[in-house]
Amino acid sequence: MQNQVQPIFILPEGTQRSIGRDAQRNNIMAAKLVAETVRTTLGPKGMDKMIVDSTGDITITNDGVTILEEMQIEHPSAKMIVEVAKTQENEVGDGTTTAVVLAGELLKNAEELLDQDVHPAILARGFRLAAIKANEILESISEPISEKDDRMLRQIAMTAMTGKGAETAKEKLSEITVRAVKEVMDKGESNVIDKDNIKLEKKAGGRVEETELVQGLVLDKERANDSMPKSVKNAKILLIDSALEIKNTTTSAKIKIKAPSQMQTFLDQEEKMLKEMSEKIAKTGANVVFCQKGIDDIVQHFLAKKGIYAARRVKESDMKALVRATGASIASNIDDVAEKDLGKAGLVEEVKIGDDSMTFVRECKNPKSVTILIKGSTEHIVDETKRAIEDAIGDVSSALRDGKVVAGAGSTEIELARQLRKFSESLSGREQLAAKAFANAIEVIPRTLAENAGLDPIDVLTDLRAAHDRKQKWAGIDVFTGKVIDAWGKGVIEPLKMKTQAISSASEVAIMILRIDDVVAGSKKEAPQMPPGMGGMGGMGGMPPMM
Repeated sequence: MQNQVQPIFILPEGTQRSIGRDAQRNNIMAAKLVAETVRTTLGPKGMDKMIVDSTGDITITNDGVTILEEMQIEHPSAKMIVEVAKTQENEVGDGTTTAVVLAGELLKNAEELLDQDVHPAILARGFRLAAIKANEILESISEPISEKDDRMLRQIAMTAMTGKGAETAKEKLSEITVRAVKEVMDKGESNVIDKDNIKLEKKAGGRVEETELVQGLVLDKERANDSMPKSVKNAKILLIDSALEIKNTTTSAKIKIKAPSQMQTFLDQEEKMLKEMSEKIAKTGANVVFCQKGIDDIVQHFLAKKGIYAARRVKESDMKALVRATGASIASNIDDVAEKDLGKAGLVEEVKIGDDSMTFVRECKNPKSVTILIKGSTEHIVDETKRAIEDAIGDVSSALRDGKVVAGAGSTEIELARQLRKFSESLSGREQLAAKAFANAIEVIPRTLAENAGLDPIDVLTDLRAAHDRKQKWAGIDVFTGKVIDAWGKGVIEPLKMKTQAISSASEVAIMILRIDDVVAGSKKEAPQMPPGMGGMGGMGGMPPMM
């Protein structure tokens, strides 16, 4: 008898594995499909996506990162592309679609070279060299900007909003955005801007044009008692993070009451303590109180009698924002409050918007936290307007932080591709092919802008290349007329960081996917099956005794 070869299983049963070109093809295909999904949303004439989740909630947007997050993508390589969008969103706040489309095109061009037997490691090196050079070129062609360039900052905000739901009111919204960013900016060498200091509060009702910037805070809270004043001018604001109520005893205690008079004495004493609490608040000079916890009904009554406006259960994040906006200090004990701990605002008022009442803290002097109250006719319009304003805030903040901007409308990408092709000629061997493929991939942005506008991409790219060969650095495409324009002159401006971050993220993820030649997908873990006759851990009895 011949010896039969016993098969050797290294991986658990049910594990799927793809090796070599199959693994690369599958990964590249997944990444390309993700890029294709968001590609039609790029540019002023980009289309929107409607995403319906498992609970029936609808999201309508053309914001790249929102689309990819809502889609709940499962494929591991596709998830890596989603990470590119998230990184772009966190670092800049805009340009997510650009980064994803670029990553997809890099992999598409790489696939053609893989079919010509160019080794993935050579491709990776060529892409890496091209990405470094691309960022150098972008730095060299960028233009400076400062906080005094109001007109240019508004143009950056308008460029970010063009093609989104908020486009109809982009002039007003861009002005609000620039004012908000400059208000919260810590001026200095690095122009630190914390975007969290700009609170975006949304309310369905009214029109997008009615969106306003509040020099202070808008709280989704109403006054604690209807007897309190609806508005307080020259507000002196007390912030307290402990409850304005009688504290319960920490240990279990029983009170024996033998006569009704004792009960009354007990209630009178409780009321007296609550009244004293109200008196202490009044003595501080405060006429507005924001409490992070509850306020007892009796305290509310006494505060109302003294003409003090109070709101309870204010979120911790809003309390911190009130500190930055009004200059108040958060108190934990009323006994320790002095007048210097109070914040100041020109006006605190309750305003009814739709069915809800909100508290506005307005006219704060030099506030380091402001609110943009976003309005719109429906919930979906308000949500999309909010996303557009977030993009604009990200772009303006990025431009002020780095102090450098470039033109949009595809002009930067054409100039970059042109200079990268020259650079590729300085490389030797097959790395030159990789660098050239990188340069061609950059042109996917103007090509997509043309396609989404219903223009012929070949004609558009030919005209743009010719203009850039004539040293027209900012020659871009006007998607509304199909003609080549001076993008800088037309005010289509974007922060440099948006481009450099998109190229860095896209190239890094493309290199990572190209270097994968083996995908091992583990099987879903199931509860272990007990062999027959093994009840619980009883089967362990057959083990030899431990020495």
